[in-house]
Amino acid sequence: MQHLHRTPLDQLFVIDIETVPCVDCHDSLDEMLRQLWEHKSESLRRQQGYTGRPQAAEPFPEHLTAASLFEQAGIYAEFGKVVCVSVGYFVFDKEEEIVRFRVKSYADHDEKHLLRDFAGLLANKPKFLLCAHNGKEFDFPYLGRRLLVNGLPLPPQLDMAGKKPWEIPHHDTMELWKFGDRKSYTSLNLLAALFGIPTPKDDITGADVARVYWEENDLPRIAHYCQKDIITTARILQKFRGEEPVRDEHIVYADATPVPMRRVV
Repeated sequence: MQHLHRTPLDQLFVIDIETVPCVDCHDSLDEMLRQLWEHKSESLRRQQGYTGRPQAAEPFPEHLTAASLFEQAGIYAEFGKVVCVSVGYFVFDKEEEIVRFRVKSYADHDEKHLLRDFAGLLANKPKFLLCAHNGKEFDFPYLGRRLLVNGLPLPPQLDMAGKKPWEIPHHDTMELWKFGDRKSYTSLNLLAALFGIPTPKDDITGADVARVYWEENDLPRIAHYCQKDIITTARILQKFRGEEPVRDEHIVYADATPVPMRRVV
């Protein structure tokens, strides 16, 4: 944890992203992407233990069809898009001598507009490091890929192509928790429960985001969920540093709308 302790909290952006499939359903893909998703589906079937190929008259099981598997497309930068990036950073209030955590979300149906605004924030703070839960395997590379797809320049923090994981200076709460164990995956919700921190999963979970976006068209609800994740990540980060987590009344929202959290019991 030495690297974490050497990082000033006021030079750190805690981030989380929410992603969805690039279109509302498999049938909305253009022909080329539909063929490429079918190829991807073969890999996903093997991951689920399905190694056989059906005969011409024998269809795949319903949950393994390309259309059903497309519900997972949002986690792949080639078949998904970013609909929300939430960012938080610590500020020391000298007058009251307390640490505050400022929260802002970039949420938009126009991915290019969203990413341009977020990348502008990073470019204006080139010395800031990033922190996310599972950020090195998901959030950071996903953002870099989608910036390139949208023809946008990479800010310094996301210009990581060709670097090995240990060459990336950013913090990842899941990686920190592994203590070198490469086999385990520990969810943000589980860490919150372990450390007695309010859960971010008291409304929707990541599995619900695509439905809430494409069927309910409720982007503000997704943004609120995303904000809960960065607040929880920030508190876990503080716990890792041996510090008391930021209290609800010390969280400042850019839209002035507090996000309720529920403690795990």
